[in-house]
Amino acid sequence: MRDARAMRNARRRPVNDPSGSVAHRPPLEIPGDLRARLEVARLDLLALFRALRNGRGTRVSRTVDRMHLSAAEIPQRFLRQLFELDAEYAEALWALDQPAASLDRRTTERAFRMLRDTLTALEQLPKTCARFRKKLPRHALSTLTQLEMSVRLALDPREAYNMVPGRDPENV
Repeated sequence: MRDARAMRNARRRPVNDPSGSVAHRPPLEIPGDLRARLEVARLDLLALFRALRNGRGTRVSRTVDRMHLSAAEIPQRFLRQLFELDAEYAEALWALDQPAASLDRRTTERAFRMLRDTLTALEQLPKTCARFRKKLPRHALSTLTQLEMSVRLALDPREAYNMVPGRDPENV
């Protein structure tokens, strides 16, 4: 999607109804808290990913026990789902930063789908994290929680934009 800000101002566009009649889609409205929700979700996932690395690369690693998990003990399927959610959140943050311009009908339809998918992905995060934690070995849960909280407290809010084109704090 090229123009996320314009989604807020999208005019009603005719949409073909399965019955053959033409319906009008309501204007696309982006929730006012969407950016903040995406930032929090990305920071929470970043804390989890760094905690799984045993806090390496942070000051936390010297103060908290390591988890000592092998790759086989980490539920790869759920970890992959968490990475996919993170990528979707990064894409949505990028889209929200795009300059405003008029949207054609095709771009407007993509904007509706992307907004719907982003809101769905935000709803999926708690369940996916819970399934991920449920599959971890019991001995790792308390250490992971402790590491994750420590890492999360140490994160700079700008890190929500890691790997977001044009906003990556390491490249700006």
